[in-house]
Amino acid sequence: MWRHWRTRFTRCSCCDTLLRNEDAFHLDGYDYCSECYHDEVDRNRSIHDYGYKPEPVFYGDSKRYFGIELEIDGAGKDDDNAEELLLIANSISDSQMIYIKSDGSLDSGFEIVSMPFSLDFHKNFCWNEIMKKAISQGYRSHQTSTCGLHVHINRDCFGNSREEQDEVISRILYFVEHHWNELLKFSRRSEYAMNRWASRYGYENSAKAILDKAKKGNNGRYAAVNLMNWATIEFRMFRGTLKLNTFLATLELVNAIIDVALDYSEEGLYKLSWSEFVSNITEPELIAYLKERRLYINEIEETEEDL
Repeated sequence: MWRHWRTRFTRCSCCDTLLRNEDAFHLDGYDYCSECYHDEVDRNRSIHDYGYKPEPVFYGDSKRYFGIELEIDGAGKDDDNAEELLLIANSISDSQMIYIKSDGSLDSGFEIVSMPFSLDFHKNFCWNEIMKKAISQGYRSHQTSTCGLHVHINRDCFGNSREEQDEVISRILYFVEHHWNELLKFSRRSEYAMNRWASRYGYENSAKAILDKAKKGNNGRYAAVNLMNWATIEFRMFRGTLKLNTFLATLELVNAIIDVALDYSEEGLYKLSWSEFVSNITEPELIAYLKERRLYINEIEETEEDL
């Protein structure tokens, strides 16, 4: 009797669900139910489907974390290329620090997604090696019409309650609208591309009014600052880049915007000029980039080509 039972049934090696043999999926000598099998296959892909979302792992000692999505295009949705990029990160740790997803908005590429890193962790991560490898494979980011650099920030760094978080987020939106022209120039996007991929909510007389407009969701996720995710807000306004200084400067700018939204009242933000805002910046990567874009007071710096 027991022998007959064993020939007809098995258990999922992942969730232990009892399965008929004919219903089991087999992979590398193990039996799986349908759900666990597809999860296992997806985990082992170099390029995941767009909807792939692993459990976040936070790296670095901070209350504020930055998760990035860097789109690259032009050299194919190629598993071998993706694997080479992943191996650079895997040489640091066996844990999943970055992963790669397909994206239907790209012609011939994919997006590189990081786990939530502190700003310091990003600065010490192997982004330079990853970017150089992607360039050598033939990928570009800035030099395409398709690629963006999206930056996610954890909402709970803005306050303990949803109300406290909304107060800070409203001031972030207020700053973005108040300094839209400067941020458009910083983003390296055209007005047309911004309207398509990261449109503004529109200036209002108060931070709360802009937040109320944003919460109506008329822009969907294609907003300069996307609020549709429960755990994060997403800065979507920046054009993609494979130039390390531009990449780090973008994260530092987002960090500086959050700082002033936390530290200033709405009245203080209204009085805060762009020149005063940038005069308080100390990060060398951001200062150099602001000079390249002619956004740092009256100083200009020679620029290198963005990729």
